[in-house]
Amino acid sequence: MSVRPSGDHSKQIEQLRAFEIEEARSIQQAMVCMDSLKLDPVEIVSRFRPMTEVGGDFLDYFRLEDSRLGLYLGDVVGKGLAAAMYAALAMGTMRGIHKSNIAPTMVLEVLNERLRMRIVPGRYCALQYAVYNPETRKLSYANAALPRPILVSPCGCREVGEGGLPSGLFAGARYDEYSLQLEPGEAVLFCTDGILEARNHRGDDFGHERVLEVCERKGASNCDALLDHLFAEVDSFTGDDPPHDDMTAIVLKIR
Repeated sequence: MSVRPSGDHSKQIEQLRAFEIEEARSIQQAMVCMDSLKLDPVEIVSRFRPMTEVGGDFLDYFRLEDSRLGLYLGDVVGKGLAAAMYAALAMGTMRGIHKSNIAPTMVLEVLNERLRMRIVPGRYCALQYAVYNPETRKLSYANAALPRPILVSPCGCREVGEGGLPSGLFAGARYDEYSLQLEPGEAVLFCTDGILEARNHRGDDFGHERVLEVCERKGASNCDALLDHLFAEVDSFTGDDPPHDDMTAIVLKIR
């Protein structure tokens, strides 16, 4: 015989769940890098907007050895608290890899194998990892299934590189390395597919072309303004429809 919980008990359970979600949100906000990073002449800014209180997107950027800068962003399959927990696993694993000063391709290959050592059924992630060398102005990166980065330049905007296999899904996954020779005034936009796949009431996606149009219109003169405008355009496109996915973006600019 089952016993239905009383009204007071049900209320206590709901309050406990709300408290746990708020705690998870606070922990995730502490893990995700939200402040801009400005090391003349490089500037990195970001936006992180989970679909609910917590989400499966994640990002970070940091100094490496020899004045180089590293950054990554990722997107876990799924939504909500379970995806946020897997995102924490991926971020913790990344922090143990990128400090070893290995190439972006090797970082993703090691991440893939380590995530497969702790397989969570139905969970894996897409991720990009990039390293910028201020001495050579060269940006090197590898891509594990996220949308292609966009070069934002006074000469025009274009997608660069290719995709790749998600992290934690296939054994022995290998990744290609891509590079960009950046000039002063140029920037690179990285984003998760929550931006490209944001849908309006007709079921249309925001899409690559609209992201490129925003980049062409706003340019790289102000990174914060570019990201603010991009997210505002997505909001205008989707209208009152609730979001379908987390949205995360990073811009690296050479001032």
